[in-house]
Amino acid sequence: MAKVYHDDDVDMEPILAKTVGIVGYGSQGHAQAQNLRDSGVGVLVAEVEGTDNYQLAVDHGFEPMTAAEVTRQADLIQILIPDEIQGGVYEKEIAPNLTAGKALGFSHGFNIHFREIVPPGDVDVIMVAPKGPGHTVRGEFVDGGGVPMLFAVQQDASGTARAVAMAYAKAIGGARAGILETTFAEETETDLFGEQVVLCGGVTSLIKAAFETLVAAGYQPELAYFEVMHELNLIVRLLVQGGLSYMWYSVSNTAEYGGLTRGDVLIDQGVRERMQKILADIQDGSFANEWVEECKAGGKKFKQLEATERAHQVETVGREIRRLMPFIDAKEV
Repeated sequence: MAKVYHDDDVDMEPILAKTVGIVGYGSQGHAQAQNLRDSGVGVLVAEVEGTDNYQLAVDHGFEPMTAAEVTRQADLIQILIPDEIQGGVYEKEIAPNLTAGKALGFSHGFNIHFREIVPPGDVDVIMVAPKGPGHTVRGEFVDGGGVPMLFAVQQDASGTARAVAMAYAKAIGGARAGILETTFAEETETDLFGEQVVLCGGVTSLIKAAFETLVAAGYQPELAYFEVMHELNLIVRLLVQGGLSYMWYSVSNTAEYGGLTRGDVLIDQGVRERMQKILADIQDGSFANEWVEECKAGGKKFKQLEATERAHQVETVGREIRRLMPFIDAKEV
């Protein structure tokens, strides 16, 4: 089993000796910046003036500046802007101001692994990847806890990169829960695969297909929504709390038998083979190239796909159903 490091295993001095520049005050940026500051680390923030995130940083007591200025002043530049714009910001603002002995940090390995960003050999390149959204990273930290995190070293020019990465993870609360060592390649490829085949792609396509099957068979769309969308939350919570065994234990015997006998009928060898193809496309860079080219072309296909998804019947029915349940704190885009 992989070694899990906790607070007692990690010296925070390597990060306390540095000034950290947070590039991007979004979901992860606002959480990591505040957690670092609360841990005694010197923090600078880069954000685009006039944006909501810029104002949020001001409200939180920071004095935002440009990414170029942050790069000049900081020892460790943690890049937390969206994957698709990191390369451009790096080339225009960070690279020209990056000097020997500094370090680049990331919370996802995409741009380093697929070489959209190629740092010089005289800087450290590290990653600290919280396994939770920014509001959870911040909320758990404030409450005295933390979320599990991954850390990795891609390039160790200084000889201290690993210690700095572990100290950074501790400073934002990760070692309270546990931090695990990985590589940029492993984190990137498993993250993309999980998103595409289960968390974002597989689940949403399964929901739509099941909803369409029930509605086409004459069942009320509202009942179909409850069965294939709403109740999914109950099952996911059981899975997260206790794994497959606890979920099976918690549902009815009828549900357990039906799931155990029909699940593999649905997810058959053909599905597994297509999963292997998706993984191969991730590993060889095909997906990364496709996404990079889509962004360069203005994201037309991406926007069309988003619009089609929002217009699906499961979404129109769902919006009405969710209005009946104020207790779920419904969110509408």
